[in-house]
Amino acid sequence: MTENIEVFTQSSIRIQDGDRKIYMDPFQMKTEPHDADYILITHDHYDHFSPEDIAKAAKKDTVLVVPEKMKDKAREVAGLVRQIVTVEPGVRREAEGLALETVPAYNMLKPFHPKSAGWVGYILQVDGKRIYIAGDTDATREAKAVRCDVALVPIGGTYTMDAGKAAELVNAIRPEVAIPIHYGSIVGKPSDGEAFAGYVKAPIRVELKLSF
Repeated sequence: MTENIEVFTQSSIRIQDGDRKIYMDPFQMKTEPHDADYILITHDHYDHFSPEDIAKAAKKDTVLVVPEKMKDKAREVAGLVRQIVTVEPGVRREAEGLALETVPAYNMLKPFHPKSAGWVGYILQVDGKRIYIAGDTDATREAKAVRCDVALVPIGGTYTMDAGKAAELVNAIRPEVAIPIHYGSIVGKPSDGEAFAGYVKAPIRVELKLSF
């Protein structure tokens, strides 16, 4: 079910959807594949919106999807992609042939990702499965309402949920597979993945895919 999902540094993800390649928050990419059909950005922090890495992933007809409130900042990379599509939190829409849903992504008590910023996570439908890429978020009311088959959730703490809180979210929404992201480099230890797996309840399967 998840053979088509790769996780690189931090929250950098590539999903193969048939012939299409979808990137989320490309960051510190070690290669320059120039094969992205879509690049989805969750928010404007440097480890999620990296013009240098968008340049490595993009090709001439790439569609870039960003939160509406990032519209002006996204102009920095307008020359690298064919089109920029903006999305609001909490909507369903089609972005140039890609069906997606957005989920508000924010901190409830910490100041780093305020709800007012309008940042997002994404739910994609790939091979008949709903894949939730949470973005930088806490275990919010909106996150707990997500229904998905695969959940990619941040576990590094400090700016997002830690391993324990992320596991609480996963145990509440009960996907078939949970994949931890956003740890082991800027925040969190590589061992946090194993800690997260220990907190997640069966029959949910945890897969550690992040490359260090």
